[in-house]
Amino acid sequence: MTVISAISGTLLISILCETSAIESHNSTELFLSANNYTDAGAALNIPPDSASPPKTRRKRYISQNDMIAILDYHNQVRGKVFPPASNMEYMVWDENLAKSAEAWAATCIWDHGPSYLMRFLGQNLSVRTGRYRSILQLVKPWYDEVKDYAFPYPQDCNPRCPLRCYGPVCTHYTQMVWATSNRIGCAIHTCHNMNVWGSVWR
Repeated sequence: MTVISAISGTLLISILCETSAIESHNSTELFLSANNYTDAGAALNIPPDSASPPKTRRKRYISQNDMIAILDYHNQVRGKVFPPASNMEYMVWDENLAKSAEAWAATCIWDHGPSYLMRFLGQNLSVRTGRYRSILQLVKPWYDEVKDYAFPYPQDCNPRCPLRCYGPVCTHYTQMVWATSNRIGCAIHTCHNMNVWGSVWR
């Protein structure tokens, strides 16, 4: 559970990564545009009077070095899966997914969304207060869930494999190593405050 200080002026730095096995040929078919999606709260059924709208500070575009670090780290983690997956695909950067992640991160809403995209892709979110030294500080906690996850035996997978999570959550890890996911796009955004399940963190 992430604890955010309520001290005024705290910076909330969030990263959102989206992964997909679908190739997005055109940016309008998959990504959420900030220009045409103005009521993110309505999509998540957040009551309009429950909180003041989040204030964004500034966009923080992902640098080329950060893109490479995220991509390399995901492929490294996927290569560590044991037993190895026979259908594990190599991930590549997808700019349309990055634009989608950027548009959603700019809403400063701590939730997966928008809901109409969730059947096409998966998302991992991370948040941190203040500054960070490396983009991987925001990404590595997803992999740390591996300690609570056990891969099912092939004979247990009929017709589907059971989720074997022995901790509070393993879905960030399983999203990273989902065998048929082959594209990733991420965005980082700095917010003055963030809407977290109907409450505003400042």
